[in-house]
Amino acid sequence: MFRTTLLLLATLCSAMTGVAHANTAELRMSPNGHFVTMADINGSEIEVMVDTGATTVALSYEDAQTAGFEPDELSFKFPVSTANGTVMAARINIDTIQIDGIVVEEVDGMVLPEGAMSGSLLGNSFLRRLHSYEAMDGILLLRN
Repeated sequence: MFRTTLLLLATLCSAMTGVAHANTAELRMSPNGHFVTMADINGSEIEVMVDTGATTVALSYEDAQTAGFEPDELSFKFPVSTANGTVMAARINIDTIQIDGIVVEEVDGMVLPEGAMSGSLLGNSFLRRLHSYEAMDGILLLRN
């Protein structure tokens, strides 16, 4: 019922403002308090955590390999701050990131060195390309 009410409210708001949101993805908060989802990155399914505090999409070394990048051929020369300190990362351009019906192309990203991070982050280089996103009552709505 809550989801139906939420979607109805979003539809009514769109109708009132004259703005239609063709694609909406709804993510539920995980028990650890984070929004985690599967994203199709360059055609590969990769688990990502949404991180509004991250400047860019950050792929772990292993996830970058899964997405078709060759980390051994990348230049790890850009310092980035992580929860574990500063590491040198490599810049990449991600062809496509898709979550449900949301598709964003040509997304800036970084690959972290092997062992520097477990899992990958969906940061602001993806989020700022959306029409909007909002979190309330344990649900994150992405709109494009």
